[in-house]
Formats: sequence, C-alpha cells, structure tokens
Amino acid sequence: MDAVSPTLINLTIFVLAIYVGYHVVWTVTPALHTPLMAVTNAISAIVIVGAMLAAALTDTPLGKTMGTLAVALAAVNVFGGFLVTRRMLEMFKKKERKPAASPATDASAAKSKD
Repeated sequence: MDAVSPTLINLTIFVLAIYVGYHVVWTVTPALHTPLMAVTNAISAIVIVGAMLAAALTDTPLGKTMGTLAVALAAVNVFGGFLVTRRMLEMFKKKERKPAASPATDASAAKSKD
C-alpha cells in the first residue's frame, strides 16, 4: 500500500462520494425529499459533535478557531435545514377553505346595509 499516496486514495474516495451523492439525490422521487432532508439534518447534527470534539482536542489557536467555525457553520446548516423541512411539510397540509356564505346571512347583511 506504500506505492499509492494516501492523498490520492482520499481524493479518489472524495470524488466517488460526490458522484454517488449526486446520483442518489437526483433520483429520489419528490415524495421522499422531506424525509431525506430530515435525515440530512440528523447527519449535520453528528457533524456538530465531531466539530466540537475537534475544537476541544486541538492545542493550537488556529485549530480551536477552525473548530469553532465548523461548529457555527454546521449549526447554521442544521437549523436552516429544519426550517426548510418545516416549510416543505406545510406545503402538504390542506388549506382551509372559507365557508360559503349562506343565503340567510346574505339577506340579513343586505337588510343591515339599508
């Protein structure tokens, strides 16, 4: 395994992850987008935990700053994702229709105007 650079292996895995992720997301039916968003939010929450560990276990100020920045960006991603998911779920709710005016109320409204 010494013949292949670890950087090349990591780059290959990264490119394959992008390729697979693209095809997985674009082949999801529209009915499954909301559950997919919820799972993505859960994964981002795990990223927050990892970023907190990275920020806490480093010794250099640059490492702590980068870890704190990672926590902040992941938190924005999680909260924004939950807002988008809630908005998407509201699109599936039935809208309440205004009750149709009955002829009796129309007649009483006409009398009160006179």
